[in-house]
Amino acid sequence: MTKTVARKAARRAKKAVGTRVERRARVARRPRSGSEGPRTLCIDIGGTGLKMLVLDAGGRPINERARIATPQPATPASVLRALKTLIAAQPRFDRVSVGFPGVVHDGVVKTAPNLAPSWHGHDLAKALRTATRKPVRVCNDADVQGLGDIAGKGVELVLTLGTGLGSALFVDGRLVPNLELGHHPFRHGSTYEDLVGKAALEKAGKKRWRRHVRAAIAQLDPIFNYRTIYLGGGNARLLKPADLPKNARITSNDAGLLGGIALWR
Repeated sequence: MTKTVARKAARRAKKAVGTRVERRARVARRPRSGSEGPRTLCIDIGGTGLKMLVLDAGGRPINERARIATPQPATPASVLRALKTLIAAQPRFDRVSVGFPGVVHDGVVKTAPNLAPSWHGHDLAKALRTATRKPVRVCNDADVQGLGDIAGKGVELVLTLGTGLGSALFVDGRLVPNLELGHHPFRHGSTYEDLVGKAALEKAGKKRWRRHVRAAIAQLDPIFNYRTIYLGGGNARLLKPADLPKNARITSNDAGLLGGIALWR
């Protein structure tokens, strides 16, 4: 009987020792995914503001967002000077993503309705590659905003309410690039941008401007039959969620920066 008890005690001791050794031998936790890999400097060029921040490989901000007013007149030379000032204060980065308020083909600006006319034909990607000595990708700013917002299912429409009206269309997560709904006729000879842009907001006031936004959404719904419409840009914060359809989402203005990492996927 005594021998049996002793054997059981020995087995318990052996197990306990094994458990302690196993705990001491555990491998240290690996660094959080995304903490290593290429860092992306994301730039958002707007008619009223220039913004940027750096994202890690997992798409998380490394620093606080920096912002300065867009210089006026907003020529390529003046905007690039302002961007270089901001870039000099950023942490280390390996590549650059840019959202631009106009049509962009292969890094070359084709339209810039809310900036200076001299942007037409300007190779923005090349200019920033020279300034940063890093690879650069440039896309329409609403497209970049959408990349930071969408769920990637079905038809999704993005509208950015800022100085003008930006727009982006996605089908199952794939971008239909350079959709410029803002300059399409809307009503009474006016375009969408004429009625929901910043100038319209300042002229008509918030209440009437909100009605215009709701009317624009109602007009676009049966055209695109989207699953979700995302409303971003600096003036989206003035909308009242209760006044919007159930498939409308008001999104953070920072999505115009956070979506920049998707340009490298």
